[in-house]
Amino acid sequence: MSRIKKLVSFLFLPMLLVIVLSGCKGESVANKNIAKRIKEEPVITWGVKYDTRLFGMMDIKTRKVEGFDIDIAKAITKEILGKDGKAEFVEVTSKTRIPLLKNGNIDAIIATMTITEDRKKEVDFSDIYFDAGQSLLVKKGSHIKDIKDLTSADTVLAVKGSTSTINIRKHAPNAKILELENYAEAFTALQSGQGQAMTTDNAILLGMASENDHYELTGGTFTNEPYGIAINKGQDDFLKEVNTALHKMHENGTYNKIFEKWFPKDADGRAKKGAQF
Repeated sequence: MSRIKKLVSFLFLPMLLVIVLSGCKGESVANKNIAKRIKEEPVITWGVKYDTRLFGMMDIKTRKVEGFDIDIAKAITKEILGKDGKAEFVEVTSKTRIPLLKNGNIDAIIATMTITEDRKKEVDFSDIYFDAGQSLLVKKGSHIKDIKDLTSADTVLAVKGSTSTINIRKHAPNAKILELENYAEAFTALQSGQGQAMTTDNAILLGMASENDHYELTGGTFTNEPYGIAINKGQDDFLKEVNTALHKMHENGTYNKIFEKWFPKDADGRAKKGAQF
């Protein structure tokens, strides 16, 4: 073997070893039993939205994320780990939340995530913690009063990676669809006239309408979109603990207290009552 080949081999082998070990480390993090780990280190890392009013929204002044999902996550953490347990939050979007869960960056997703059969193939879901349904947000005075009013002349704004696009194509096949990265971008696009309606779960749209009197929900809901907490496959012990915590929260009144904090009134006359256990 020539001197150059020996030098290349000398440099390449350590680099290859580092890569292999890094891969093994990442895999072990994703596959480690969460239920056991959090007993040793009382911290649960939740993937949450930072741009969804009422559910998960970053407060610019305090630099803390707040909302219904956040409070539910904190309450579940307390039920599982006791008063010394800590809930940490990582921002996710509809597109990034499952990859982050699969990679072990987060322990669970509580981010207005609809339970679907396709998603069940990738992750496990907790019991339903919030009942929601897809609706339309339009400017007041809009000609769109119902999903049936959408025509080929209308553009509907939705978020990438959500189930909203699929549902619109099913219920309003002639309408155009423009997909944006997140809810904030979609609402900005609606305000700038890039579309005639924005669609997602009614609970999310209610948060937007509550901050802008020029917009309203219309036509009620045209789908059933139950929210669940997503947990990685193979984490059955942790999933059981989360479900047990949810049931206890309903029994001791914690769930209702959190629900009434964020949804004190039937804002659209048809507000959901949360999950029923």
